[in-house]
Amino acid sequence: MSPQKQSGNPARQAHIEQTVKQQREAKRQEKLAEYQRQLKKRQRGKLLWWVLGGVAVLAVAAIVIASIVFAPKTYTAGSEGAEIEGVQTFELESDHVEGVVEYEQTPPAGGPHNSAWLSCGIYDQPQQNENAVHALEHGAVWITYDPEQITGGDLDALRALAPRTYALVSPYPGMDTPIAVSAWEHQLKVDSVDDPRIAQFIEEYWQGGTAPELGASCTGIEGPGKL
Repeated sequence: MSPQKQSGNPARQAHIEQTVKQQREAKRQEKLAEYQRQLKKRQRGKLLWWVLGGVAVLAVAAIVIASIVFAPKTYTAGSEGAEIEGVQTFELESDHVEGVVEYEQTPPAGGPHNSAWLSCGIYDQPQQNENAVHALEHGAVWITYDPEQITGGDLDALRALAPRTYALVSPYPGMDTPIAVSAWEHQLKVDSVDDPRIAQFIEEYWQGGTAPELGASCTGIEGPGKL
């Protein structure tokens, strides 16, 4: 800083000293204002990161909850002879045939079928009966639903009830019930995805029951709309 100028006039000297003090105060106030601006900027940055962090935590929590709620269930393969109210039982042939088959049940729960079986999995389009029935012969369960009645969250929940393997899920227009669960020679029809008998039926007949070719591959032809 340049040395302060001196004046022989006392009044002039006082004015000079006052001017210097004002300049110093102005600079001090400027520095203080800049510090406050920087402080507020850092506080806003911290707040933003807290908000983003909170959103990220909530998003992760939502994913975890969804993975628990909609995760495929675990089932024990094989039948234990449980009696489930409403299950219908049939005696059906297992011949391989060509062309379209007129089945007695809608959807079918077994019977003559095509030599090619449908790959197990979740489909968002209707599937060919004759190929799906062959998958039932291998011990799969087939979860079908009326696409006009089962949608949105109910559909997600229904799909989540399917085992990871040896299961088919597909829409089936024209059923006389919102949901039908079929295994070889056995079938259960229910009105709601919340019906506990769906899981009970799968536990009883998945990779069990009377399926003629239990354990045979469930990887075959893929129908339209596989997810």
